[in-house]
Amino acid sequence: MKKQSFETLAVHAGRDDLRDLGVHALPLDLSTTNPMPDPEAGGEALGRMAMGGTPDGGSAVYARLHNPTVARFEHALAKLEGADAAVAFSSGMAGLTALLMAARQQGGHMVAVRPMYGSSDHLINCGLLGLEVTWCAADEIGANLRPDTSLVYIETPANPTVQLLDVEAVVRQAKGIPVAVDSTFATPVLLRPLELGATFALHSATKFLGGHGDVIAGVIATNDEWAARLRHLRVITGALLHPLGAYLLHRGLQTLPVRVKTAQAGAQVIARRLAEHPRVAKTFYPGLPGGDPAGVLGRQQKGPGALISFEVKGGYQEACSVLRKVKLANAAVSLGSVDTLIQHPASMTHRVVDAEEKRKAGVTDSLVRLSVGLEDPDDIWADLAQALEG
Repeated sequence: MKKQSFETLAVHAGRDDLRDLGVHALPLDLSTTNPMPDPEAGGEALGRMAMGGTPDGGSAVYARLHNPTVARFEHALAKLEGADAAVAFSSGMAGLTALLMAARQQGGHMVAVRPMYGSSDHLINCGLLGLEVTWCAADEIGANLRPDTSLVYIETPANPTVQLLDVEAVVRQAKGIPVAVDSTFATPVLLRPLELGATFALHSATKFLGGHGDVIAGVIATNDEWAARLRHLRVITGALLHPLGAYLLHRGLQTLPVRVKTAQAGAQVIARRLAEHPRVAKTFYPGLPGGDPAGVLGRQQKGPGALISFEVKGGYQEACSVLRKVKLANAAVSLGSVDTLIQHPASMTHRVVDAEEKRKAGVTDSLVRLSVGLEDPDDIWADLAQALEG
């Protein structure tokens, strides 16, 4: 059989055995504990899973160690990312915490590039997990490596300015140090970091992977060695994704390509109109002229995505006025939902970031972030146009 397309994989990944089970819909296993008729075999399985292994045909023992529904979603996501394995967590921040803890075991220093999601910035910068961080521009990574550097961390597209980074260039600069790429905005539909040499692809699965605003989750795709380390940390910290969340995410993967491409098509329309609006000072979108200076589109990322940021003329009060006036769009944090979401990064998602660092990263008081949904682009634009009126 020829290699299947991404769209086909999205529909069928993790479902190979459903026909043999005699079912069409995904099974949902809510068991918190599992029978162990043979105590010795059960104990051996527990020992493997406690250290980051898998049941290997033995009892799953206890849901904090392993859950079959979660494992199905992980298998499917790994297929879409071209990874050996994926490890799912109770939230994106739980996944990032585990990654930083795993990196700390290898060395006490990391290099990171701003901007990124405000809570990720806060966790990395606060020193809670014992990792010292050096912040730098993407082209300065190589110059900031140290003997104890254990991780290079980037977001692309970056939150909230949707700046695109050249993953291959970052990997070359890292010189063998593991590179983690948060590609929540892109999803594997548009970007697969592991194929470009990265070690980790991270997602706040709450966003596009779930796509309906009804599940909190995180997932990291990587190789088998790092996956075992991450599962070990997940076991001892209790950060396993709930099986109902995994069920919803796995179901969401089937429509992921359709949702991302439809939202992206709408975003391209909206971005062009925002760029021409007299009350918009600047529009940030990779698909606009000058929006992809590194030439990433087409070479690494398959499209500009569904996120747009724009600066409203007049500053903070005028930006907030837009959020108060929208009627179709939801003024709310998060992104990647079927409905359009709009928010003010400086006071919301990036509130915990140092004010000067926000300014240097382009997160200004006049900046608004828009996650384009699946509504008709003309309806989204009509809503934005009336909200932008003075």
